[in-house]
Amino acid sequence: MALRVEADADPKGRRATDTDADDVWVAAEEGDMSGASAGRPLLFRTMKVKGSILHPYRFLILVRLVAIVAFFAWRVEHRNHDGMWLWATSMVADAWFGFSWLLNQLPKLNPTKRVPDLAALADRHDDAILPGIDVFVTTVDPVDEPVLYTVNTILSILAADYPVDKYACYLSDDGGTLVHYEAMLQVASFAALWVPFCRKHCIEPRSPENYFGMKTRPYVGGMAGEFMSDHRRVRREYGEFKVRIESLSTTIRRRSDAYNKGDDGVHATWMADGTPWPGTWIEQADNHGRGQHAGIVEVMLDHPSCKPQLGFSASTDNPIDLSNVDTRLPMLVYISREKRSGYDNQKKAGAMNAMLRVSALLSNAPFVINFDCDHYINNSRALRAPMCFMLDPRDGQNTAFVQFPQRFDDVDPTDRYSNHNRVFFDGTMLSLNGLQGPTYLGTGTMFRRVALYGMEPPRYRAEDIKLVGKAVELGNSTPFLNSIPDGAIQERSITPVLVDDELNNDLATLMACGYEDGSSWGRDVGWVYNIATEDVVTGFRIHRQGWRSMYCSMEPAAFRGTAPINLTERLYQVLRWSGGSLEAFFSHSNALIASRRLHLLQRIAYLNMSIYPIATMFILAYSFFPVMWLFSEQSYYIQRPFGTFIMYLVAVIAMMHVIGMFEVKWSGITLLDWWRNEQFYMIAATGVYPTAVLYMALKLVRGKGIHFRLTSKQTEACSGEKFADLYAVRWVPLLIPTVAVLVVNVAAVGAAIGKAATWGFFTDQAWHAVLGMVFNVGTLVLLYPFALGIMGQWGKRPGILLVMLVMAIATVGLLYVALQQDGHSMSFLTRPSG
Repeated sequence: MALRVEADADPKGRRATDTDADDVWVAAEEGDMSGASAGRPLLFRTMKVKGSILHPYRFLILVRLVAIVAFFAWRVEHRNHDGMWLWATSMVADAWFGFSWLLNQLPKLNPTKRVPDLAALADRHDDAILPGIDVFVTTVDPVDEPVLYTVNTILSILAADYPVDKYACYLSDDGGTLVHYEAMLQVASFAALWVPFCRKHCIEPRSPENYFGMKTRPYVGGMAGEFMSDHRRVRREYGEFKVRIESLSTTIRRRSDAYNKGDDGVHATWMADGTPWPGTWIEQADNHGRGQHAGIVEVMLDHPSCKPQLGFSASTDNPIDLSNVDTRLPMLVYISREKRSGYDNQKKAGAMNAMLRVSALLSNAPFVINFDCDHYINNSRALRAPMCFMLDPRDGQNTAFVQFPQRFDDVDPTDRYSNHNRVFFDGTMLSLNGLQGPTYLGTGTMFRRVALYGMEPPRYRAEDIKLVGKAVELGNSTPFLNSIPDGAIQERSITPVLVDDELNNDLATLMACGYEDGSSWGRDVGWVYNIATEDVVTGFRIHRQGWRSMYCSMEPAAFRGTAPINLTERLYQVLRWSGGSLEAFFSHSNALIASRRLHLLQRIAYLNMSIYPIATMFILAYSFFPVMWLFSEQSYYIQRPFGTFIMYLVAVIAMMHVIGMFEVKWSGITLLDWWRNEQFYMIAATGVYPTAVLYMALKLVRGKGIHFRLTSKQTEACSGEKFADLYAVRWVPLLIPTVAVLVVNVAAVGAAIGKAATWGFFTDQAWHAVLGMVFNVGTLVLLYPFALGIMGQWGKRPGILLVMLVMAIATVGLLYVALQQDGHSMSFLTRPSG
């Protein structure tokens, strides 16, 4: 293990960065600080793009808009009367492209970066007065979402740098499996060693799997002499812990088989204490199957005391000296809500709403933050950063949520399928940050609890929160309704509760399948139901009430997760997003009908996020268009004069990419990030998005919802190769349209070369064929990652793909020339004699 000392870290949270001397971002005017806010320190800094970059960027957007209008005027003036239907279709497609581009570009006129100031937070709010936080983690399937990911996420949360008595961690196991329950028992035991070790040596990151997997580990603690021996001990303990976690399924099955040998006829799944598991059994039975089991709430770690509890000195039984380390652990709760046949469980959104209600009785923190089970805390101070926005004296009270960017581990070095998605996270989100705020992205998001309850922001409330008339909207649980005013107190901490039979009955009521019947849960309260993109629509619901949100990026990254690097899983993931976006447009969450409290450009952004898949129907049509002129000499004349038409296209497309280069500059992404985004957009546009449009059309006709499969987080293929999944091919119908586009455009390039050879390389016909071929070649270049993906193991050698493409193009070209010569020969033979 390599060890080095980190010398440039600031103990108050500010690193030695070049933010103040940035060549892109400059500090913005913070406005008038008067009244109650006067004299109070600002907890975050607002940064704007320098005028030398922003003004040319905006000017180019205007110039391209003018160019598009001029292009359409020219096309109307030069109608193609020989192919009017084709010309009209092309005009409609290009009009939609222009409209989509405008929707996408308008919200990007004012990119804004907001930097949390952890030093100012520490000065203003010491640990004793920081508000409470409830941390939500969701999981459902221990196979598609490996348990090892989940336990590392939980351990990173338990070890976070936040007052230990001020936050609680909840795991929602929506599958109701004993594997997750017993994994939490193991976590509670191992955390007693891991968490104090992290505090003693300032470990980063605090997910043990990711920490021990690092090649070099900067050491910033103050006990370098003890670090090596402590490290060896904890690493050995983690290895044993990992073995226990990975063998849980086998252990539970063997135990259950042993108990089930009796003659009582019960074939249950048995817990370690010899009692049947109340959740889902291995061999499913009535009341113990998937989607049919009782609710479970178990406090795995009780709420700690408010006073530090120092550990023991080193001894034979305790090799690590923890005599100067606080060994308290945060509250940890396992939840599996009730499920019964005949009830729609509403997937993740339903689990989150149940967890929101249960936590209200157990800890009731005014702020909640949610994670997917594979997103761990990468920066231990990540829970402090969003507080800089929530508690800021300017408009913190009206901030409903703080969204962090998603960062991913284990993505292949070239990011073949744009898994990092940096154009969106570092471009689009910074743009929305200059409006009403970024949209909710499903994980790594801190909420104000009352915003999830459907309450209006303070700027629109004439008085404090009143519950008159809210019982119908929030359900009929009196204890839960009574908890709401306390949950609205921003400065509130967490107070321990006594779990007794009465509280257990109240919790069972809140987790019951029928609790939400007749209420507003899933529509105006909590996370939104009946839509695949419940995250975006939930953020939309909150924004339309007048709340704002903030985008928070910090270094090191606050959270990191796992992305599907398999082509098929990646496409299914995007299919769920795009299908859910269209569902939003055809629902009450349509941005066009939102209230006036939604900012105009924010409305445009949400509209763009809900209809973007429609444009790809025209992209797919253009991609198949070369089929028409493979055999005809005139069909490819969409517009005459053809040369001028091509020059117009090249100009407007080139201007779009120049604008993109400005976005690359101010967003801080790399050219590779931008290029991978362009390539994957084309991959999705030719297969995924049209499929989403088809699904939506079927839903509108049939009236039934769309079922989208869960994206598998399992990234280990059969071989031991690190990126083995990248080369695994699983053929599904979703791949067929893009394969067809590849074939058509390869054939089009070959036919264009054959035409040029037949007509003569210096003729007008050859020139037009070559001009048309430019777009076919561009399509092939954009689909290059897809072509590598469907090659499987052969995709490791890109040179093979190049050779195959050249051979295929040459074959088509030669075949075209041969057919033309045969055609001329037949014409000569059948010509009548003089």
